Amino acid sequence: MQVPTMAEMMAKGEQPDILFWVGCSGSFDDRAKKITKALVKILNKCKVSFAVLGSEESCSGDPAKRAGNEFTYQMQAMMNIEVLNGYDIKKIVTACPHCFNTLKNEYPELGGDYEVIHHTQLIQDLINTGKLTLASSGTFKGKKITFHDPCYLGRANDVYEAPRQLIAKLDAELVEMKRCKSKGLCCGAGGAQMFKEAEKGNKEINIERTEDATDTNAEVIATGCPFCNTMMTDGIKNAEKEGTVKVLDVAELIANAAEL
Repeated sequence: MQVPTMAEMMAKGEQPDILFWVGCSGSFDDRAKKITKALVKILNKCKVSFAVLGSEESCSGDPAKRAGNEFTYQMQAMMNIEVLNGYDIKKIVTACPHCFNTLKNEYPELGGDYEVIHHTQLIQDLINTGKLTLASSGTFKGKKITFHDPCYLGRANDVYEAPRQLIAKLDAELVEMKRCKSKGLCCGAGGAQMFKEAEKGNKEINIERTEDATDTNAEVIATGCPFCNTMMTDGIKNAEKEGTVKVLDVAELIANAAEL
């Protein structure tokens, strides 16, 4: 797969149109790596001029900040901003709403001003401008798909329509959960909860949320966040429904439908 780094492009005297911020999950988590690859396939297919930071990319600092360690967050953010500004980055795309929210809304006060978009917004633009076409056969045609709104994409940044419009392009039947959009329920991983043991209660949040999804009788649970993907996948395993319900990122759905 062709994934140029910023250092390689700068050495050639080139500047990409967009920086792909991969994030910790997309870099290191085996399941999330598939989402990263799906997005790279789409970018390469559409001949989008992009690059990654590679080993120069550090954690955005979101988990540290949410866990209450502002000092660690600011250290991580300032290092990233120095690298991004050093490369004169203007536009960033990321498949992680946590990175999206932090880079978009919290980096500016530390001197990092960039146009930040979520990967569903970029893919929607590529389809709308005719750069990406989906196969007419329709891998997901007629299938019931429900979309789980990531907290940092939906309620925090009001991005609700881009992922849903992409699902509509698949000729699939979008079935909404009772709790969706601004009334959506967290998957249980936000606010650094992903990295700690659950507190006492009578049910795990991801089990509750997976039940919301399976109540729709959807064959596919679409996500737009690697954390949500992990939590919903665990929920499906817990319900022993791996054979009947798939959990896929929107980028994977589109890459599949475009036969990349």
